[in-house]
Amino acid sequence: MARQEDDFLSELILWRNNPEHAEQVREKAEAGNVHAQYALGLMYAEGRGLKQDESQAYVWLSRAAAQGDQDAVTLRYVLLSQMSAGQIAAAVRQLEQDH
Repeated sequence: MARQEDDFLSELILWRNNPEHAEQVREKAEAGNVHAQYALGLMYAEGRGLKQDESQAYVWLSRAAAQGDQDAVTLRYVLLSQMSAGQIAAAVRQLEQDH
């Protein structure tokens, strides 16, 4: 069975200790792939393949949400409830730089 290019979540459980996969997902996310953006946000939120960072998780989930990913919207709200004011401010500043 061929692996789909956008199937970032199916192997996410295997990425916990593999930063190489995180970089592959980041490349796709930076290119605008909504599935990769969601996956990268989840990876940052859970610390899979890279250091856990709630601000970066929020940023990537926001980018996916802006493209209509409803799962990203939901996870972003959950994450927001766990973030400090400083983390939220850092995420907002980064998102403002996008525009």
